Amino acid sequence: MPVPDPTASRAVLIGVDGYAHPDLEQLPAAAAGARRLAELLRDPSVWGLPAAHVTVLGADAPVSRILGAVRDAALGATETLLVYFAGHGLRDRDEKLYLALAEADADHPQIGTLQYRTLRDVVRQAGYRARHRVTVLDCCYSGLAGAMSGADVPTRVELAHALDETAHPDGHRAAGWEAADGDDHGDCVLTSAPATRRSFVPPGAPFPEFTGELISLLEHGSAGAGAELSLEDAWRTVRRRMSRRGSAEPQQFAQNAVATRIRLHNRAAGPATPRPRPFENGPLAVVDAEGGTVRAYCTGGRVLHSPATTLDELLEWTLTRSGLGAARLHRYGTDADPLLALTPAAAERFELPRGPGDGPRWSLPDGHEVLVRLRRAGWQPTRSGFGPWARLYRTAPGGRRRCVRLCVLPWGALDPHHWGATAQLPPAEAARVLGVYAERVITPSGSPGVTGLSLMTALRPPTRAVRDKRTGAWVTGPNPGALTDAVDCAPCEAPDGHPVLAGLHRSGHRRTPDQVLMEEAHAWSRPPTDAELRSSHVVGIRVNLVPAAAASRLGLGLDAPVHVVRPGFDKALPGSWLVDLSRIPLDERLPSPFTSHGRPPTGPAWYTTPTVAYAVELGFAVHPMEAYVRTRSAPYLDPWYERLRDGYMATMADLGMGPGLTGKEFLDAMTRRHRTDPGAAVVLGAIEATAKDGLAMLGEHPWPVPQRPTWRPDIRAAVTARARINMHRKMLTSARRTGLHPLAVFGDYVVYASNSPSPLDLLPRTPEGEPLLGGFRLGVSPGMVTYAGARTTKWFEALRAEHGPEFNIAQDIATDGGEEL
Repeated sequence: MPVPDPTASRAVLIGVDGYAHPDLEQLPAAAAGARRLAELLRDPSVWGLPAAHVTVLGADAPVSRILGAVRDAALGATETLLVYFAGHGLRDRDEKLYLALAEADADHPQIGTLQYRTLRDVVRQAGYRARHRVTVLDCCYSGLAGAMSGADVPTRVELAHALDETAHPDGHRAAGWEAADGDDHGDCVLTSAPATRRSFVPPGAPFPEFTGELISLLEHGSAGAGAELSLEDAWRTVRRRMSRRGSAEPQQFAQNAVATRIRLHNRAAGPATPRPRPFENGPLAVVDAEGGTVRAYCTGGRVLHSPATTLDELLEWTLTRSGLGAARLHRYGTDADPLLALTPAAAERFELPRGPGDGPRWSLPDGHEVLVRLRRAGWQPTRSGFGPWARLYRTAPGGRRRCVRLCVLPWGALDPHHWGATAQLPPAEAARVLGVYAERVITPSGSPGVTGLSLMTALRPPTRAVRDKRTGAWVTGPNPGALTDAVDCAPCEAPDGHPVLAGLHRSGHRRTPDQVLMEEAHAWSRPPTDAELRSSHVVGIRVNLVPAAAASRLGLGLDAPVHVVRPGFDKALPGSWLVDLSRIPLDERLPSPFTSHGRPPTGPAWYTTPTVAYAVELGFAVHPMEAYVRTRSAPYLDPWYERLRDGYMATMADLGMGPGLTGKEFLDAMTRRHRTDPGAAVVLGAIEATAKDGLAMLGEHPWPVPQRPTWRPDIRAAVTARARINMHRKMLTSARRTGLHPLAVFGDYVVYASNSPSPLDLLPRTPEGEPLLGGFRLGVSPGMVTYAGARTTKWFEALRAEHGPEFNIAQDIATDGGEEL
């Protein structure tokens, strides 16, 4: 096994040397050990982690800073994540382990400490992309991390405790499957002592005993161990040395034999031979041709020269010599195909037609000479054909497909509505824009909707390798929490013409709300009052990343629906419910939360679980007449939301809009954003489109044939409903505090009348001047708001006179001509 890729790995080392409590001895050796380990991990003769990938924290770091550093490192690691702690360890009466920080209370372990379970949860949840996750604890009672005592072999229950798995009797997993022990992913916990023993700093020693042995082994290596030293080898060597002295014996809790797979360079074997890194040139390149030279502009500024003279040669060069591609986003997923964006000059060089024929779904005719030559060379397009976005593959030895994606810029692959003028940028700048998006979201694979759907699957792969207990063979099994099988929708969830509706309605019948689920975003407006018409302005705000924010922590059904008659409502059950919400009294100055048009419902209708749950939240009893519910659920879209959230906020920071700004500073940064970094502004728009259109693809109409697991109109409806409910909840909270009610709502835009063009004058605040919790708040996080634009009331009146009183001005509030602060 090779040494883990240092560019895809991260390490956080915490060494606490100073304590305020008189019963906790000062530990300068702990901080010294953390610093020395960090130096060794950065050394290319040991591992070679980049300096930016190693974080060292000391006694001045509070819990929030430690957990934040671990979270950030975990989110950035796709290969190996290492977290190390040295300091005092405390335990309570329930045998829980606490890592003592500077303000720890030796008599009350819950005070001033970091509970190990909390640290473990952050490592596990934020580090979901990491192939290996290693935690090293050098403190008293550290063996409590696995509820292990003495030198006995850990039991399955103890391993489950340390690694946060589910233990099963007799060491077996449920449902006839066992863990994929051959899987190269997993967790490992190393502790300096068993659960009942203390750890020590030998008199006069510069480091704690356990850490000192690790440092000695990394500094000098192990003779006869080969060019690389596994974590298992290191643990056994340190354990043997400490055991001979009668010291507490270090413990190891490892999953999937991961300790044997994590390796560092062995200094005793001499200088390490550098290994080529996969994907060293990034996920994609923009290919241009000029003066007989083909250049590939990569995301990091590097320019590669390709000797290719034909398209099949370019594809072969990409697979074998370019170093392009991206690592998988989930341990059960696959690495991303390399992407080549072809400029007009490159498309002409490789004899592609100048432009598409008839629309965005256009593709090369099957008999086109380019396709004929590709097939002759062993390359084939996928079923979608060779269009603006094409995936071409050839079968490698062993039957495995190897693929390259093409983005043909002169064929309109990059829609200017989402990508601006990226297709017209110089190749190096276009590569930078596409590369930032690929790094923060995923390598583009088509339209924002297609890419958004691909991101869901990349973060929650449908299957994994499992061992069949009956035969011992490795087979494909379901990945828990993912959409594995294509399932039928309920009749009320089906679009018109779907086979599930056959025979239910006469031809040409238009289904009514009690026959079809109609969960959409708000598109609502109301006539202004006389007082509002006397206001000087109408001001628009826009809620950040609405679809993704609504998906966060939302339980979604994984299986086929079950029909139930007269069920009791259960907000924990994802599904569709036929219920009458028409009798609920509502404020007419707000849109109804139960319909997209904002008018109250007129009778029984189908609603998703979030909508019915909100009626209950408002204090009303509900009595469903029937329902289609799903008994298996999971927050399927959580990783999707987190990935988009992190990419969105990082890009907002590039534009000068980070957390901690005052309202005035934030608005000033907004007015400068297109001048600050036009490329980042394009990336931000592409991320927003990925969230919105990716969600829409879940209910794409007409439905795909054959049906795919991610064709789930019920999931799209549930997320859309929750987004609409979240908007209504904020409008209601703001109205109660400020007395202001919206004039119009359209999707994620909300418009209010105001005597100022600034949104700061209409956002709700507490008596102390702080933003009101639960209301609209200015900021960068999903669910918070940004400024959309302001117009004069005269403009508003003129628009209503031109288009009629029902015209929704939220559609135009952000267009050119709005006032700029």
